[in-house]
Amino acid sequence: MKPAAKSYSAKKEEFPLGDKEWFVVDANGKALGRMACKIADVLRGKNKPTFTPHVDTGAFVVVINAGKVALSGKKQDQKIYYRHSGYLGSLKSVSAREMLSKKPEEVLRQAVKGMLPKNKLADQIILKLKIYAGGEHPHAAQNPTALEL
Repeated sequence: MKPAAKSYSAKKEEFPLGDKEWFVVDANGKALGRMACKIADVLRGKNKPTFTPHVDTGAFVVVINAGKVALSGKKQDQKIYYRHSGYLGSLKSVSAREMLSKKPEEVLRQAVKGMLPKNKLADQIILKLKIYAGGEHPHAAQNPTALEL
């Protein structure tokens, strides 16, 4: 009988930050949740055969036109974002419509962050997400390739 093939486990040293790929995503008219799910997978590296849960094997993702992301149904008015400073009575709430008009980048950032694991590695992974409300981005030197979702 043949011995079983060894499974591959990536090491942190094999994936230096400078060698990571760059992707650009146009969020114009795309559904927020579906797009955030696929972006989270690329950031973590789950689309690669070298994926290892405890190592950051993912790529950088640049999102443009974040202000034109689509929310289905009545979510623009019914979805509420909460924040709390820690002081008594300081709970603030903002609807998705207001958030998209004031800080469209934050809507997508929170959606992607919610789909990442809740650990220290997620804090490193979310830093590789670059979000811009308009159609321009300053990362042309990295030669990002278009990522179709």
